[in-house]
Amino acid sequence: MSADAVVHVIDDDESVRKSLDFLLRAAGFRTATYETALAFLNALPDVSSGCIVTDVKMPEVSGVDLLKRLRDMHVRLPVIVITGHADVPMAVEAMKNGAVDFLEKPFDDEVLLVSVRAALAAAESTAEREAARHDLRQRIAALSRREREVLDGLVAGKANKTIAWDLGISPRTVEIYRANVMTKMRAVSLSELVRMTMLAEVADHPVGSDGVAG
Repeated sequence: MSADAVVHVIDDDESVRKSLDFLLRAAGFRTATYETALAFLNALPDVSSGCIVTDVKMPEVSGVDLLKRLRDMHVRLPVIVITGHADVPMAVEAMKNGAVDFLEKPFDDEVLLVSVRAALAAAESTAEREAARHDLRQRIAALSRREREVLDGLVAGKANKTIAWDLGISPRTVEIYRANVMTKMRAVSLSELVRMTMLAEVADHPVGSDGVAG
C-alpha cells in the first residue's frame, strides 16, 4: 500500500465519522474526514490517492449522487458505501454506479478493514497501470509522423516491404525508421513493441506532431 494513500471518510453523523476515523487510524491507515459529500468534492483538487468510505444517505449530495459526480469527473478512487437496513436498495444502486463494496450497519470492524485494504490495493494497481500507460503514450507522442506510420504498419502485421510500398519509400528506409521506433519505445522485440502499443491504446491518441516525413 502506498504511503500516500488516504482513506477519505464521508458521513454527516459526527459520532459515526469520528468512530470510523479512530478505527482506521488505529489500524494504521491515514485518514481524512468530511461531514458532507460536497465538502469532499471541494477538497478533490488536493486528493491524489486512496479510497472513499461514505454513508449512502446524506443531505444535499447522497452517496449515489457522489458516485455519479466522480464518474463524470473521471475520478477513479474506489468507493465503499455504508448503509442502514432501510437503505439497502440505495446501496445496490450505488454498486451499479461504481461502488466497489457496501456494508450494512452494524458491521464488524474487521469487515470494514478488509474492504478498505482491498480497495486500496485495487486503487494502487489501477494507478500503476495508468502511470505505465501514460509513459507509453508519451513515448508514442515523441515519434515523428513517419515513425508513427511505420509503427502502425508493424502493429497491423505488415512486412517491411509492404510498409515500404504503402508509404512510397524503400525497404531499407523502413528498416531505419523501425530501428528508431524500437529505440524510442524501448522495445526489445517486435512482439513487445506491439504489446506496448496496444497497452497505450494508441487509437485514442494523436500521432507525433513534428510532421517529419521520410
